[in-house]
Amino acid sequence: MDFIADILMAGGAFGAALYCYVLSQRLKRFSTLEGGMGSAIAVLSAQVDEMTRALEKARGAAVVSASSLETLTERAEGVAVRLELLLASMHDLPDKPPEPRADADAEAERRLRFVRRRSLREDAEIGS
Repeated sequence: MDFIADILMAGGAFGAALYCYVLSQRLKRFSTLEGGMGSAIAVLSAQVDEMTRALEKARGAAVVSASSLETLTERAEGVAVRLELLLASMHDLPDKPPEPRADADAEAERRLRFVRRRSLREDAEIGS
């Protein structure tokens, strides 16, 4: 019985040694930077840094865009208030324009008409 227990104990020790060897080989491949998981981790770390920088740039651009949009919104609100006032003042105007008076037409025609008279010099030249 002791002999069987010793054989099982030796098999367990040999299995543990083999397991430790396999783990050490995997750990070496994992930690190398030339290939394997180590290089993948290094590449991912570099990509995370690049993405962080890109995110900071995007955040800065978003802040600038937000402030510009806020300024434009304030201007639009001011213009909307002015348009509302203009529309409110349009309600005060009469529906139909007043018809022009006949004497106003005659006065406008008199103002637009002009008469050309001969100068004294032209009269002297015609008479000679």
